[in-house]
Amino acid sequence: MSTKHSIAAARFIADREHEKWHDESLWMVRVKRDKMSRMFPEWERLRQMANDIKMYSNSHLDTLLQEFEKNATANGAIVHWAKDAEEFNQTVYAILQDHGAKNMIKSKSMLAEECHMNNFLISKGMDIVESDLGERILQLMHLAPSHIVLPAIHIKREQVGEMMEKEMGTEKGNSDPTYLTHEVRKNMREKFLHADASMTGVNFAVASTGEIVVCTNEGNADMGTSFPHLHIAVMGMEKIVPDLESLGVFTRLLARSGTGQPITSYTSHYRKPQNGGEFHIVIVDNGRSQILADQEHLLTLNCIRCGECMNTCPVYRRSGGYSYTYFIPGPIGINLGMLRDPVRYSDNVSACSLCLSCSNVCPVKIDLGEQIYRWRQRLDSFHVASAQKKVMSEGMKYLMERPRLFNMALKFAPLANKMPRFMVYNGLNEWGEGRELPAFAGKSFNEMWKNNEIK
Repeated sequence: MSTKHSIAAARFIADREHEKWHDESLWMVRVKRDKMSRMFPEWERLRQMANDIKMYSNSHLDTLLQEFEKNATANGAIVHWAKDAEEFNQTVYAILQDHGAKNMIKSKSMLAEECHMNNFLISKGMDIVESDLGERILQLMHLAPSHIVLPAIHIKREQVGEMMEKEMGTEKGNSDPTYLTHEVRKNMREKFLHADASMTGVNFAVASTGEIVVCTNEGNADMGTSFPHLHIAVMGMEKIVPDLESLGVFTRLLARSGTGQPITSYTSHYRKPQNGGEFHIVIVDNGRSQILADQEHLLTLNCIRCGECMNTCPVYRRSGGYSYTYFIPGPIGINLGMLRDPVRYSDNVSACSLCLSCSNVCPVKIDLGEQIYRWRQRLDSFHVASAQKKVMSEGMKYLMERPRLFNMALKFAPLANKMPRFMVYNGLNEWGEGRELPAFAGKSFNEMWKNNEIK
């Protein structure tokens, strides 16, 4: 039975050249990550430390977040709390209104995407400008991110050139990356200089010092917060870490896992408002408390949004981010989507080969693949299990529980190799769409074992 994901994936795969390019580009990042990890004999120890710190932090959110608020307030920041997306959007809007701000320069924030903040503020007459290069390209193309770290990985430079020719009047047919980057820089310069407010996401929030840490490779967050006197930082409450020593563990893992770099080009610490300015921090729940209560999927809150599970996933690499129905794609997106609404996003759990590569590379040791398997076992309880697969499973169970019938099926299975193609490849054989079935062996393993033919 085709699902929303499989239908969208089929459209992506139809362009074989683009699929190959997307696959190779992301695998290249995975290879860089592997090279970085091999440079550290303590790599696995770091992963375990990160997991331990996250488990401690998530089980002490009540005290750590209060400690963070106390220290951040002492530093001169103003801390806000939001229980859900609606309260978050209203809080940000109220802050902007209080300052008469109409233009906001924004660095990348998956929380803002999660809460659909841009659309909300634009509907209120605000001008929101994405300052991350990939995010800005997508904003001008009216597209959503397809990757949490490399948001425009699916866009080729020729497409960017065509868009900039239309939006910025760049040279016709010039898609040279260096030229396009310089043109965007000139265009963005005015946006930075005349913004009324700036917004950053938060990679980590340090409880013991009340500071936030933002990691970028372009310096756009630093540039954005340098000119306006109003800085709004937004964070999911799971971003908290106990102290600076704990922070060091994550900064060693984040860039190495996400992009194969030793560290992000800019790791910026924000503690106090600039002179004459205001620094607001909005801490958001939006369902995270419910995840805390789910022991089977609690580890999902460990995620530091490095995106490595996407880079390694054979399904994501070959089907693209837009084939997933949740706004975050890949293995982490499958799990987050199911935690958000298991009926609405159930189609995504089929986008997994259960190779468990995602679990093996996750820097904070989230059991991503295992969680997807557990979601699959619960589909019937949500009334979204495939009727066709249920019939097949029952049929296999019936066969496996009857050894004589099973061995007889094995004996006659090679006949399928000689059957007319239309009898094997038809509407009843979805697996055979785009694939060739392997030939059945002339003898089964059981038969060879009984006849002492195994050497």
